[in-house]
Amino acid sequence: MNQKVLKTLEYHKIIEKLTEYAASEPGKRLCRELEPSSDFEEIVQAQAETADAVARVRQKGSVSFAGISDIGGSLKRLEIGSSLSIHELLAVSSLLTCAARAKNYGRRQESELPDDSLDEMFRSLEPLTNVNNEITRCIISEEEVADDASPGLRHVRRQMKITGDRVHTQLNAILNSSRTMLQDPVITMRDGRYCLPVKAEYKSSFQGMVHDQSATGSTLFIEPMAIIKLNNELRELEIREQKEIEMVLAALSMELVPYVETILINLKLLTKLDFIFAKAMLAKQMKATKPRFPEERFIEIKQGRHPLIAADKVVPIDVHLGRDFSLLIVTGPNTGGKTVSLKTVGLFTLMGQAGLHIPAFEGSELGVFGDVFADIGDEQSIEQSLSTFSSHMTTIVSILKNMDTNSLVLFDELGAGTDPTEGAALAVSILDHLQKRHTLTMATTHYSELKLYALQTPDVENACCEFDVSTLRPTYRLLIGVPGKSNAFAISHKLGLSDDIIEDAKHHVASDATQFEDVLADLEQTRIRLEKELADASESRKEISRLRKEL
Repeated sequence: MNQKVLKTLEYHKIIEKLTEYAASEPGKRLCRELEPSSDFEEIVQAQAETADAVARVRQKGSVSFAGISDIGGSLKRLEIGSSLSIHELLAVSSLLTCAARAKNYGRRQESELPDDSLDEMFRSLEPLTNVNNEITRCIISEEEVADDASPGLRHVRRQMKITGDRVHTQLNAILNSSRTMLQDPVITMRDGRYCLPVKAEYKSSFQGMVHDQSATGSTLFIEPMAIIKLNNELRELEIREQKEIEMVLAALSMELVPYVETILINLKLLTKLDFIFAKAMLAKQMKATKPRFPEERFIEIKQGRHPLIAADKVVPIDVHLGRDFSLLIVTGPNTGGKTVSLKTVGLFTLMGQAGLHIPAFEGSELGVFGDVFADIGDEQSIEQSLSTFSSHMTTIVSILKNMDTNSLVLFDELGAGTDPTEGAALAVSILDHLQKRHTLTMATTHYSELKLYALQTPDVENACCEFDVSTLRPTYRLLIGVPGKSNAFAISHKLGLSDDIIEDAKHHVASDATQFEDVLADLEQTRIRLEKELADASESRKEISRLRKEL
């Protein structure tokens, strides 16, 4: 999939939303790397995984994948015989705890149910409960190894406590007998040695080793001679304690060595499950559904809502393309929703082929395209001194060179930015080229020539974004089979432009163009009347049904 279309259709904003739902950094990385696929089987599999995760979330709630970290480096160190640090062992333990939690979540009681796409992943998780329990028994936190981690460590720490108590007993005795020599009656530590704060003038009277002095020089921190031997013993015990801790870590590391491959598989499975459930949570947030993927390339979106427009403002649209016609020309006034409709079709296609659900009704269908091309928005390039028209035409030339019958092509305001007559002629020729190659194409335009082209050409259909002239507001409804009316005169009249000017303007419009717009106006009025009659008939049927039940 070309990178430009991902930017044009704001696919990255969907990825940003998706990434927020992943709990681990490896899961977030998979989310950030997600791009649309053009492999049919791969897309179907990805969609099935998302749908199965959504079903599990609805049935059992969400599952947390917090605790997964990238421990690949630690596993490589184990393979070459290195011991892991406390931090690394806790990271492995956290991963195994997450594996146990996920495996328990993945169990399904209904044994008669067929496997879904996630069952094998959940079953393949190996929590290594015994090994994990040993790690959590021995390591209390990042800073502390349990006394019972080994008999040697327990013995050393018992000796450290006895020696430490003897040191404090001696220091307290000295502190009480030499209170007048001390700056404060407290025991302090300097360079890992127990000391007392002695006034500088008593330096020669207080027997011991000076380790430090205060900033003013008035206080000396002296280790009393009576406890130097005990402090030495304590230091030796601390060295022995560190060696015992290293032995504990080495033993725990050795226990993990046979399971390196299993732990690596756990890491990969949990990362993928985190990613899949992030897709499910995004689908839940967007009220999205799983699209179908027919083997033929056509699009049928039912009540599709652009996912980047606020839920209270977005207007659902129905779009179909590719089954009855391969080219759809959408007309209507500015701000009427034409570009949004175009972007919705393109973004849904990208999302669907990335394995994401789309915010539309059940039963929506999306074709699988080898590539999607879009020329949308003002891409005027100041650096290259290109006009808006030149910039668009550069993009269009590139699209025509790279697209094929397996592509989806989207044009916004095709042929705009230059002389209307020439622009319309170019637009018709470009669309005719695509229509002859049966490349699925959707284009928006203001040109009446393109409306006529759609009416006169097989495999081409008109559509319009509905506009309410009485309120001067678009309804944003997309109506397929109905060419849009420009409404320029009606809007100008509604805004207060004098009738004389409007009538004069009408004389400057070719008679056949005026007649065509009048025909469109009549068609629009007929459509509105028929829709009202259909709604009235539906209400009448409901009333008749209600009366029958009462009788």
